[in-house]
Amino acid sequence: MKIKKIYSKKNKKKLIHMVFRKNSKNRKSRENISPEKQFLQVANINLNKNDTFKAHKHIWKKPLYKKKIAQESWVVIEGKVKVYYYDTDGVFITSTIINRGDLSISFEGGHNYKALTNKTYVYEFKTGPYEGVKLDKVFI
Repeated sequence: MKIKKIYSKKNKKKLIHMVFRKNSKNRKSRENISPEKQFLQVANINLNKNDTFKAHKHIWKKPLYKKKIAQESWVVIEGKVKVYYYDTDGVFITSTIINRGDLSISFEGGHNYKALTNKTYVYEFKTGPYEGVKLDKVFI
């Protein structure tokens, strides 16, 4: 299994979480993982020596949306974690273990994880700007 999509049980068409497994056999140079309409855009990029791309910068633009949600992603650098996924109403859906090189993305719904090994090291990415706990999250 390379990509696992987790849908809301309340709204079966709503994608709320994804797990992307590191796959050294993937031959595509670039694979977009996140659907284009999500705020957090994630891609898998495979490079060989001297591969590059055209230098660029991103431009400021007016938002198209009247409201936004913080979306979050984790990449396991070392160790392994058990991730717990919750629906948009806070009800537990499923859990999975992600290993070194694996990625978890939460577009909506709840989430947390537990380290399963000592010296587990995780990179976290989320949309911003961060405006404090009161405007960012609700604990479940």
